[in-house]
Amino acid sequence: MRKLWQQKTLILMAIPGIVLVFIFKYIPIYGILIAFKDYKAARGVWGSEWADPFLENFIRFFKNVNSMQVLWNTLRVGVATLVWTFPMPMIFAILLNELKGIWYKRTIQTVSYVPHFISVVVIVSMLNGFGSVNGMFNDVREWFGLARIDMNNGDKYFLLQYVGSAVWQGVGWGSILYLSALSNVDTFLYDVANIDGANRWQKIKNIAWPAILPTTSVLLILNAGSILNTDFTKILLMQNDSNRSQLEVLSTFVYYQGIVRGNFEYATAVNLFVSVVGFLMVYGTNMAVRKINPENNLW
Repeated sequence: MRKLWQQKTLILMAIPGIVLVFIFKYIPIYGILIAFKDYKAARGVWGSEWADPFLENFIRFFKNVNSMQVLWNTLRVGVATLVWTFPMPMIFAILLNELKGIWYKRTIQTVSYVPHFISVVVIVSMLNGFGSVNGMFNDVREWFGLARIDMNNGDKYFLLQYVGSAVWQGVGWGSILYLSALSNVDTFLYDVANIDGANRWQKIKNIAWPAILPTTSVLLILNAGSILNTDFTKILLMQNDSNRSQLEVLSTFVYYQGIVRGNFEYATAVNLFVSVVGFLMVYGTNMAVRKINPENNLW
């Protein structure tokens, strides 16, 4: 109680955030009951009868002939996104930290933030324009002696465009946490390293990397939980008649089943499955980090 009283100002500042999280994250949790019911909108969540068998909606998904393809598409996109988008902000922050000119450094840092604020609709419009036969991507292909093709037709170039745009859009914004951690490094350590004759790579390895390791571990644990949570809006906008079946992921599957077709209990069951897998990924990643370095795990 004494500690709470000492930190009363911080607690008061946190109350609005806690209230918002409780209202929008915890109260709606009761809605997952729909996944275990034969839901009728007229009867409501509590008035609808329980499914028979209890896991009928989950069984229905795994018996769907397209379920394995949807799972594979989601896993493929999620893993590729994590592999590329997770380390890039860290690498960018380290490189930015090595720049000497303060104004040059700030200019690059500010410019790198801009893509984060561009709408997903605009991003997809740019991708559609650049990937067309007369677009910029084909101009580059032609410069290398390759034939012009419609990169928006089919799913051959989807992953490259999706992950590439995600890296471009998030690398600057994602570097903020790493730059914050690097700014806390005592400059005395760099002075000592210079006296000892350490080169730039040795200073990154022995000073910069240990400084951002705790931040990297926490972000890895949190990002592992979103491996099945693809960018629904971007994928939905990138779908067309030539690639819709190949680009079907869990998020778009839930949208079509729940919003378009009105199968709310079915869509809720699939989304609950995604949430459970995300929780297991977070828990497993945290256990792995705890075994490797107990100081950097979340719990």
